[in-house]
Amino acid sequence: MRSDIRPGGTFPDYALPDHTNTVRKLSELQGDDPLVLTLARGHYCPKEHWQHLELAANYPKVAVAYTHIVTITTDDHHTTQEFRASVGAEWTFLSDPARTVQRDLEIQEYTDPEHDPMIPHTLVLKPGLAIHSVYNGYWFWGRPSFDDLWHDLRDASREIRPDWDLSKPGLREAWDAGDYSNFHGWNKRARQSMPTPYES
Repeated sequence: MRSDIRPGGTFPDYALPDHTNTVRKLSELQGDDPLVLTLARGHYCPKEHWQHLELAANYPKVAVAYTHIVTITTDDHHTTQEFRASVGAEWTFLSDPARTVQRDLEIQEYTDPEHDPMIPHTLVLKPGLAIHSVYNGYWFWGRPSFDDLWHDLRDASREIRPDWDLSKPGLREAWDAGDYSNFHGWNKRARQSMPTPYES
């Protein structure tokens, strides 16, 4: 892995075709939320299936927590679709058969010349593609469990959400004054659409 791809660094904003064959940028898919990014060997690998089955089983928790998942695979378009469908994934899969990511990040799995995959990695990214954690999954036990991701996402979310603790001094006063800039989701709503507090 390239030396700058480490916690505290910034992940490249790759633009690749998704499972619908629409070119998407990672930053667009992430928005202002945490992102779990898997760099996958591809559909042929049973280890990928097990990791992605666990992610799919827990995806409702990921979605309700304002978090995204993206998988990048070296498979072609149709194989990427098959991979996504076979694990029941609801998130975006990006296809990179030209191995742009593999070469740019210096993660060619040279021990498998038949498939020429990427060395699989899983990253947790804070907004702006800021790298929070990196897992090398060449060996299956190197991949994060959902519990590992939960801890990483808790720590990352605590760092990026000003409203993580609603008892933080000044938050209630800002809310009552109509300043929603520190409240995730609410900061995008117009003042006139805000609910009126109930009168006692």
